[in-house]
Amino acid sequence: MVPFFDLTRQYKGIKGEILSATQRVYEKGHFILGEEVSAFEEEFSHYCGVRYGVGVGCGTDALYLALKAAGIGEGDQVVTVANSFVATALAVSFTGAKPLFVDIDPKTYTMDPDRLELLLKRQSAKGSIRKIKAILPVHLYGHPAEMDSIMEIADRYGPIVVEDACQAHGAKYGNKKVGSFGAMGCFSFYPTKNLGGYGDGGMVVTNYKKYDTNLRLLRCYGEKKKYQHILKGHNSRLDEVQAALLRVKLRYLDQWNEERRRKAKTYTEGLSSLEVVCPSEKMGVRHVYHLYTIKTNKRDSLQAFLKKRGIETLIHYPVPIPFQKAYQELRYGRKDLPLTSQWSRKILSLPFFPEIKKYEMEEVVEGIQSFFKNECNG
Repeated sequence: MVPFFDLTRQYKGIKGEILSATQRVYEKGHFILGEEVSAFEEEFSHYCGVRYGVGVGCGTDALYLALKAAGIGEGDQVVTVANSFVATALAVSFTGAKPLFVDIDPKTYTMDPDRLELLLKRQSAKGSIRKIKAILPVHLYGHPAEMDSIMEIADRYGPIVVEDACQAHGAKYGNKKVGSFGAMGCFSFYPTKNLGGYGDGGMVVTNYKKYDTNLRLLRCYGEKKKYQHILKGHNSRLDEVQAALLRVKLRYLDQWNEERRRKAKTYTEGLSSLEVVCPSEKMGVRHVYHLYTIKTNKRDSLQAFLKKRGIETLIHYPVPIPFQKAYQELRYGRKDLPLTSQWSRKILSLPFFPEIKKYEMEEVVEGIQSFFKNECNG
């Protein structure tokens, strides 16, 4: 059997450091917003190339609180993409704002700047541009969105940019890491992420003191001093234990990302002659391959074939967000997002993580080769 992901392998390699870090927390007896959280906020924001980092409860909260910190609320609109995990849109909805969706680049599956500008032009012509307060690009599967174009468009039309970098820890666009382009960058430390904890966790990074201040209030009941609440805040705090072990894992992140890139190349070389489209990497970016996702017209039958051979695969994501029942009131149709709609029926994520064995990858490649050979002979 080839597992889609195996968290135990990574843990075994750093077990001593992890146990030492968590024991340090237990012995101090301070579990909420202590030294470990402060240190990790400083270390991770420095890693991203920004001034501030605010640890929160999860990636969804990072997105939601970032939008709240920017003052986005009822009656506002936020432009994003539909081929993401539903949390991207939920964060918008939680503020009271409305998500607007644009289609994707056909090669990277990230926000298409041309479609973004077309939407903003239309809204401007209708006199509705002021409702659009933010643009929320997603660095999907570890590939950066087209940030130069997105930032230039945002500057011309006025919305702020908040980056959903929950799948792209360490990815680069040009010489800058994702999360450092917009007003704020949002990260998840869900266990399977490139930098994952052993539970939920998240962070918002920013270069702006005002957002850092707002986020610290919002994550802890709107509390400026003990029992002095200056706004209606939330309870969303990265805890000490997660921060301590994430500090350990951050030291290995670049090494693990390079291993992902190396193994992605191995997959691509093995699959390049088959009826699949492998992930691409645009010139001038550093893809960190949170997922290795192929595209094929025979997705469902291939997935079933691999399952019979004990190879686990997943689909990221089978139903675009506006086509979900939860968002049926938005009344999007497949013609509104043609590429997103098409791609959702063709994409398949293969088993992929830094510790996957060479023989396991070979088994996956052989399985896909066998499938297409049988298809040709059938």
